[in-house]
Amino acid sequence: MTLLTLLLLAQPAPATAPAPRAIDVLTRAWPDHPEWAAMLVDILQGSQLGPRDGWFRKGVAQTRLTFDAARSRLDSDEDGAIERPEFPGSDDDFRRLDRDGDKSLTATDFDFNANALAPSPGTSVFYRADRDGDGKVSRAEFDALFQAADPEKLGFLSLGDLQRALNPPPKKPAPPSKSSDGPSRWTLVKGLFRQEIGSLQPGPKVGEVAPDFTLKTVDGKDSFTLSHSTGPRPTVLIFGNFTCGPFRGQAGNVEKLYRRYKDRATFVMVYVREAHPTDGWSMESNDRGGVSYRQPRSYAERVGIAQTCRRTLGLGMPTLVDTLDDAVGARYSGMPSRLYLIDAEGKVAAKSGRGPFGFKPDELEHSLLLLLGEAGK
Repeated sequence: MTLLTLLLLAQPAPATAPAPRAIDVLTRAWPDHPEWAAMLVDILQGSQLGPRDGWFRKGVAQTRLTFDAARSRLDSDEDGAIERPEFPGSDDDFRRLDRDGDKSLTATDFDFNANALAPSPGTSVFYRADRDGDGKVSRAEFDALFQAADPEKLGFLSLGDLQRALNPPPKKPAPPSKSSDGPSRWTLVKGLFRQEIGSLQPGPKVGEVAPDFTLKTVDGKDSFTLSHSTGPRPTVLIFGNFTCGPFRGQAGNVEKLYRRYKDRATFVMVYVREAHPTDGWSMESNDRGGVSYRQPRSYAERVGIAQTCRRTLGLGMPTLVDTLDDAVGARYSGMPSRLYLIDAEGKVAAKSGRGPFGFKPDELEHSLLLLLGEAGK
């Protein structure tokens, strides 16, 4: 199927003849169509790239460390659940795996269906408190949120105070000249083929050997080769970039993951192509936060932004910078953000869904704990 065919397929049908969605037609005509084709068709149909649009339907999380796999290995009494005595790891590891806190591991603990940007009360509190936008809420920032919600200085917050602080009145509509209906189709098409909204490749599958690569560290002093880190510890690959707001929001989760397991696994961040450069799909939220950069024209320019990202977000893990041709990010489908878990044999044990909706550090942590348990670490 040619690109021209896809373009014709994605044209709106005549109003007098209701037609099935273009993506359904594509699926029937080309059952094994690549992820980029699904994204292109949905963009041309007017999609603004929600969690169920385009390649987000296809580029979902994968893991070999499923509940069925864990149950077959650990559920010695075959009661359908893994109790604490059946789990060989530590109490802390079991507690983190037991997400619903019912003292046993069941299918519910392995359910990560909610997308990473799904709204929640905690999300609202977090973004209100994270004043410097580094993906972490400090004690000072939480105190500032309290003070802002307590203008009468009474020393406590009522339900009404929190409701007003976290759910302010809706803003007045912007003047027509300044209104925004989201990115245009052309902006998204360019972002697609520039690989700013994501890689055109799907990335390696679970069970496949992780593609080897060598990249320089962000300070330029060293280099890292993936195959040299293979075994005996697993390797966690974290792909991201500074202009991706959801990646910045996850920085605290990523850093906690690193600090918890850095003595049991190798962590490496790979800095990739900017998701929202000023010369692409620019974001007003980036401008407000002082994160406005064009797409780098040189490797040195990319390194400079990567250094700012690492310093601003306080990321302690080793950081590598992808080459300007995006060789590693494209091959791993790492743009705008993604997570991989590589086992001791150098094979992909788990991968997150495509970012931003599939970028879930807690989901990868779950697989990492089970992988460590397999190895008795």
